[in-house]
Amino acid sequence: MFIDSVDVTISSGKGGAGAVSFWTEKFVAQGGPDGGDGGRGGSVYFRVDSNTDTLSSFRGRKHLKAKNGRPGEGRKKYGKSGEDLTIVVPPGTQVIDAQSEELLLDLTKVGESVKFLSGGKGGLGNMHFKSSSNQRPTYAQSGEIGVTKHVRLELKMIADVGLVGYPNVGKSTLISVLSNATPQVANYEFTTLTPKLGVVDVGDFDSFVMADIPGIIEGASEGKGLGLEFLKHIERTDFFLLMIDISNYREMSYQYDSLLEELGKYFSSVKRYGIAITKVDSMMSEDANMMIENFLEHLGVKKNGFLERYGVDKNYFSYRGDEGMMPRFVVPISSVSHINTEPLKFILQTMIKESKEAK
Repeated sequence: MFIDSVDVTISSGKGGAGAVSFWTEKFVAQGGPDGGDGGRGGSVYFRVDSNTDTLSSFRGRKHLKAKNGRPGEGRKKYGKSGEDLTIVVPPGTQVIDAQSEELLLDLTKVGESVKFLSGGKGGLGNMHFKSSSNQRPTYAQSGEIGVTKHVRLELKMIADVGLVGYPNVGKSTLISVLSNATPQVANYEFTTLTPKLGVVDVGDFDSFVMADIPGIIEGASEGKGLGLEFLKHIERTDFFLLMIDISNYREMSYQYDSLLEELGKYFSSVKRYGIAITKVDSMMSEDANMMIENFLEHLGVKKNGFLERYGVDKNYFSYRGDEGMMPRFVVPISSVSHINTEPLKFILQTMIKESKEAK
């Protein structure tokens, strides 16, 4: 089960109390206070682990707490410190204060470990309070209480390329063909109910991460359909691949305009994107070419030779907008027939490198 948001209360451990004790020993005329200090309470850490990709391990766990410190003992023995609590989360997890909505932590680097709450200090034993005027102190400090936070953990997946499109336009099929992901694929809408990540290998040494989210419909940015709940998973994505279905009952220009409108309402800044016209093998090439020509006229994008170096099938049109324009490219594909899917990997890799260089 995919879980990407969970409320939980987290507490660090309480410090152990200091001891009240006096040294008594046979043949020793004068003893003295020898109460030891209490142990420090356990702290709380967050650790980012790429071996987990969901927050489902927190399901049913309402309160996570580090261990308390042990109290001090006589003979100046210190109490044992409480065991720290390490909370393992997937990359892209945000820790948000449930009351104030303040972002407390943004955990994106695999392997990083961040202290979230410090444990309470242990109390001082009565040996610290001996003085010339008080040779027999009968009190010690209580340990400090731990810190408790009510937080919301939210997972925002980290991907290089995000697939965006209406339901059943071929997103799941494409990611299953290009990567190691195994999403459900069927010929009906909303087969994708949870986000999927896949690693796409490009040649022998390069790779990038692709994210497939549930289909977006009109009004998704206002809460309609499944898209809004998962749009946050592509917030960190610098490059979008808009999937436009040539065989869909919605016109290609309508799909494109609607998707851009919903993305524009959700994201504060314009994202770089390209367009994949999907299922081009579902009709005669002459009809497909005519529909693509009309769509490109709607976009105001002209044909040039940008995609030729990637080996795009010459029986299909290949386009690219001007350097300063969006989209960066338009390429027809068929995931089932593997038309232009291999070149698409190299095209996307180029776009990712451009994004990183621009940063």
